[in-house]
Formats: sequence, C-alpha cells, structure tokens
Amino acid sequence: MKTLGEFIIEKQADYPNATGELSGILSAIRLSAKIIHRDINRAGLTQDILGEAGDENIQGEAQMKLDVFANETMKKALMARGDVAGFASEEDDSFIAFDTERGRNAKYILMTDPLDGSSNIDVNVSVGTIFSIYKRISPIGSPVTLEDFFQKGRQQVAAGYVTYGSSTMLVYTTGNGVNGFTYDPSLGLFILSHPEMKMPFHGKYYSINEGQYVTFPEGVKKFIKYCQEEDPTTKRPYSSRYIGSLVSDFHRNLLKGGIYIYPTSTSYPKGKLRLLYEGNPMAFLAEQAGGKATDGTHPILDIQPTELHQRVPFFVGSTAMVDKAKEFIEASA
Repeated sequence: MKTLGEFIIEKQADYPNATGELSGILSAIRLSAKIIHRDINRAGLTQDILGEAGDENIQGEAQMKLDVFANETMKKALMARGDVAGFASEEDDSFIAFDTERGRNAKYILMTDPLDGSSNIDVNVSVGTIFSIYKRISPIGSPVTLEDFFQKGRQQVAAGYVTYGSSTMLVYTTGNGVNGFTYDPSLGLFILSHPEMKMPFHGKYYSINEGQYVTFPEGVKKFIKYCQEEDPTTKRPYSSRYIGSLVSDFHRNLLKGGIYIYPTSTSYPKGKLRLLYEGNPMAFLAEQAGGKATDGTHPILDIQPTELHQRVPFFVGSTAMVDKAKEFIEASA
C-alpha cells in the first residue's frame, strides 16, 4: 500500500528544485479532508451542522452550516502551514491575503469550493471539496493581488477534489496524470487506490438537470434528444444520471465515461457554475485524464477570468461526448 504522503514525497523527488511548498499545501488539504469527512459522517447525529446557516454568499445562495464549517477548516489548515500567499473561496466575497512574513514569501495561491453540493447533506447524498492551485504572479515578498487570481486555467500547477460518499476519496493532478486515494478511517490514511486514472473516450452517461429543459438553448435540447434516441451502433440511448453534486457526477463519469452539462439558460444566462472554483479545476482534471471541457465553444482552460465569482456554462467529460455536444451547439448557433 502506498499512502498519499508517500506518493507526494516520491513525486517531489522527481523535481530537484522543489522546495516542498506544494507538498505542504497538499498536506493541508489532506488534513482538511479528514476533518470534513469526520463531521459529514456524523452530521445526522449533530444537528448543529445540518441545515442553513442563515446567511447568503455573494451569489445570493443560502449558505449551509457545513459550507461555513468546511470553508473555515480549509482556511485554518492553509494558514497554519504558511505555504500559500492567498486564498479565494466560493463562500467568501473577496480573496484573502495571508499577510504574514511567511505568507508574503509563499509562491502559491489556492482557490476552492469547500463543500460542493452542500444542499445534499441533509438528505445524506454525496458531496465534495474542489481545489485549484496556481503560482502567484505578484512579486514575492508583497501581499497577493487580485491579478494573482485572474489566471487562465492552463496556469494551474495542481487541482483536485475530495468526494465524501460511500467512501471518501481524494483525486488530484499536478499536470502529470490523475491519481486517486481512498481514505481508510481505521488507519487515518489516504491510500493510493486508483493510479493513473483515465476517462473513457466514449461514455454511456449524461448528467444534466432535465427539470430545466425548457430553459436550455436549442443546441443543448437537441443533444439531450440525441442522447435519448435508440441507436445500437452508438450504444444509445445513454443513461441519465444526475446527483446534483458536481464532484459526484464528475467522479462517476471519470470512472465510467460520460458527460456533465450545466449550460446557459433563461434562469442563468451566463451559466451557473463558477469558473475559478469549479470549472477550471475540473477541466484540468478532465484533460489530464484524457477528457475534455468546454463552455460549448471554447476550452474552459483558455478562458480569461475577469471576476472572482465569474460564472460559465460547463460541458465536461468523455472526449467523444463533449465533441458531439459542441457539434449540436454550433449547428444551432
């Protein structure tokens, strides 16, 4: 058995000039995942962390108590390590500069959706944590600036997610493939269980909130109908699977093959998912595993961010399915 810690050290040895900061960040994420795992798994017994917190985030969405808890857990773990210069979260209005001597001299920033799908907690459905790491572009020794967070997704040095389901798994990439680690609570360790993960080129699942069908663009409607048509040569119809937690839907499609779609709609004319906290890290993972991610026209990783909480339409998954969806969208434009 190879643990996450051993794997990180082994990979660090491949880079002679590595300073250990990135490894330290991954260690902080590992600790956060253990703490969040612990509290999620006793949520039904601890009413203090179920339900709404009573506040809204900057997007006007009701914050769940576990949203706030997961956000603070991530923040504290990263501050304690001192290996990041700045932090931005879906749950915070603005970014946070870790304005200490160590923070100002750190090389990296981190962005996160600390608890994706948190509304599912009350009904015991899988949720997750998403993270994305970049090298800062502002001068070392000074506080980070907004521009540090407005880098294209291709500039990511690492990204990943934790899924809290029937088992807890941490999946991440540093730009050299995707690896998955399953948490063994009896040992308190993440064990390498899914080395060199690859997304199937063709898939058999499509994941979309079909309850919003009438609000979707024409190209998306036509693609959904294509997925539902019977055609033995292409193994259609595909199966519809939608959990309502991006991490969970993406994880299934990573293992089994499929496409996840959250398009524009009359309700969300710019899309609903956040480019920095959800789109970029999942797109990076998809490409590293052999899949694709677009906004329907352009690769997600090539989009220039202009806002911390920028929304984007999102098509991610098996290459053949993403390409087919793009064909329908472009034909209907």
